[in-house]
Amino acid sequence: MTLYSQKSANVRKTWLLMAIFFGVVIGIGWVFSRIYGDPSILYIAVAFSILMNVLSYWFSHKIVLALHRAKPVEFKSQPELYRVLENLTIAAGLPMPKFYLIEDSAPNAFATGRNPKNAVVCVTSGLLEKLDRSELEGVLAHELSHIGNRDMLVSTVAVVLVGFVAILSDMFMRSIWYGGMGNRDRDRGGAHTIILVAGIVLSILAPLIASLIHLAISRRREFLADASGALLTRYPEGLASALKKISSYGRPMKTATNATAHLFLENPFGADSNGAKRTPWLVKIFSTHPPVAERIAALMGSRQ
Repeated sequence: MTLYSQKSANVRKTWLLMAIFFGVVIGIGWVFSRIYGDPSILYIAVAFSILMNVLSYWFSHKIVLALHRAKPVEFKSQPELYRVLENLTIAAGLPMPKFYLIEDSAPNAFATGRNPKNAVVCVTSGLLEKLDRSELEGVLAHELSHIGNRDMLVSTVAVVLVGFVAILSDMFMRSIWYGGMGNRDRDRGGAHTIILVAGIVLSILAPLIASLIHLAISRRREFLADASGALLTRYPEGLASALKKISSYGRPMKTATNATAHLFLENPFGADSNGAKRTPWLVKIFSTHPPVAERIAALMGSRQ
């Protein structure tokens, strides 16, 4: 599979996963509306999910930057870094994003923002210390590819939907155990009992399914950005070498959090303990990032 075909395939799969996500939200709203006998629940679920998506679309980048205590970088303090990013943005045909820096020895980077005109690229001080110019170009090209591929919007919607599904499920389970709803509904017939049981099962499984879909989207985005970044620099070895260095760093970022882990170039919680070994499938599906060995193999044109 070439980098071009890999990019096209990942775009299709990412949007398919997003369509499934919206289907899950609507399905949960429908089941709950039948259980409670109130069609307005479905309408509220859909309206609330849309509202949350709109709000997160406009303000998510500010929240993420604040969480990681990122500070804006001026040209005079990092002129070489600015020149590298400027050259890559010109090659990619993108507007110059804002530049932010996290004071952290762990090498990593991420991109955020609601669209290319309002994008942000953020790197850690450890990244600047540990990578050479070709590796840094590979990392920045990867992050610019997230911007160019509109991955930031996909990621934001996914995070919001995961949270929304979890809230719906929690509200329903609380109404069952603390509101006495289950006792009242046993007197309303077998069909309603079946729907009630289905609702309980859905409440338990839905957050897990939503999280797995979110993680799958995150992994697809990383493969896509790797492929696009390699196309941008025409030197996949640079990003491959950067991934080796970043994944081998043992300590986690000081501000690492599960809520934003998927945004980073590589897992911010520490070294990839699997190295070049084959990663078990169960570990893969619960990971925010693909195994580094697979990413490097894809970059070099020989997926393991």
